[in-house]
This record gives sequence, C-alpha cells and structure tokens, in this order.
Amino acid sequence: MEAKIVNPRPEYQRVPLAEPAPAGYLHIAAVAEPPLGRTPIPRRTRRKAALLSELKTLAAGLERHEAVTRATVYRAALIPPPGSDARQLAARPARYDVAVLIETTTPAAISDVEADPRYQQALGAITSTSTEHHLMRARCLRRVADVDKTRQGLFLFNYFAAEDPGVALDLWDHLAGWYAAETGMDNSTLLGPVGAADYVFINHARWDMPLPVFAARVFGKRTFRSYVLANLHANHTAAMPILYRLA
Repeated sequence: MEAKIVNPRPEYQRVPLAEPAPAGYLHIAAVAEPPLGRTPIPRRTRRKAALLSELKTLAAGLERHEAVTRATVYRAALIPPPGSDARQLAARPARYDVAVLIETTTPAAISDVEADPRYQQALGAITSTSTEHHLMRARCLRRVADVDKTRQGLFLFNYFAAEDPGVALDLWDHLAGWYAAETGMDNSTLLGPVGAADYVFINHARWDMPLPVFAARVFGKRTFRSYVLANLHANHTAAMPILYRLA
C-alpha cells in the first residue's frame, strides 16, 4: 500500500537504502521513573541508576553469548508527551525512560538468547522495578546505515502505531527524507516485529549533536508540523519519538 502524501516537498527525496541487516533484535523498554507532570524530562533517581547499572552488567555478560552481537542499554533524555493520534491509535502510548536493545546473529537466534539466564535476569530486573514495560522481537525492515552504538550520542527510538502497517511503512520512506534533509540523518535501522507487538515498527537512529540543537531542528521547524505531522495524521499513523543517551 502507498501512503497519501500531503503538502509534498521536492527537497524531501527518499533516502537511499542499504540492504536490511540480517540480524534479529530484542527490544525491551520500560517505564521506571517517567517525567512528572507536563515536563518531558525524565527523572534521575538512585532507583533508576541501580537498574541501569544492573542492566549494563547483564548486557556485557550477554555479549559473550555466541548468538549475540551487541547488547546496549539506554536512558531517556527527552520524552515528548504522546499526541492525540498516538493516544487514539496506540494500544500503549510510548513513554519509556529505560531501553535495552539486544542484537542477535539472525532472527531465528532470538529464542536461544531468551533462554539465557542473563537475559531472564535482565527481564526480571525490568519487570520488578518498572510500572510498565514493552518487549518486541524484531527484524530489520529498512536500513539507511547501521547505528553506531560504540560511543555516546543522541539516540532515537521512534515507536509507530498505525491502522495499516503497509501504508505506515511506505510513509516512513517519505519521512526519512525529511529527517535526512532537516537534521542530517545518515543512519537508521527500522525494526519490525516478529510476532505480536504493540507497535508496527520502531525506528532507531543516532546523531552527534546536543539535545537542544536537535530539538530546535525538529520541533522548531514549521515543516515538522506541515509535512511530518500532517502526513502522519493523513495516513492514520502515529509516531512517538523518545530521545536517549547510552546509559
């Protein structure tokens, strides 16, 4: 299915794509200490610091599993409140202040990793200390370029809900062009669910820029509303972006 593009702009060309990565993914996200009130800034408490420290230790251990290529732990830096479309379309509006991404050699290897005691311990730590959590087994649907997780940066996990996943996937190709033109995005992996999930896909990307600069380039742009948000709404799709740092 093709997306209906409103307010088309010739400068937002589709981004050239590489072959999707053959990897599998386990994405775990949790609400540990979310923002209070209307602020988008999550809290930083001793309780969350202890959880992140435990998850980093377990992630380092998981990387010794023969089927795991990388395990990364993130803490949220900015959680914009979900908009009205997100609240309507998403079974679970995203507001996760802790996230873990485990990359496996193939999607078929996911079940082997889930059986590892270190993974079970990490999942248990999240479920016992969070008020809400999300787990998605995934494969790569689209790849602009691999996301560098070896050094600190500004990381995006963008959670999508949609009436029609096919339309949403085509729409993502158009919106990626906006992010490339307006923010200099040169990397991204789009993760689609293997099995049931709360989101049609999750986009992951990274930038080398301060959070205020990124926020100004995105939320301060008139075309963010007239092009990005307008096309999401026109195609009955909602995006719930959360910005993270490496924990």
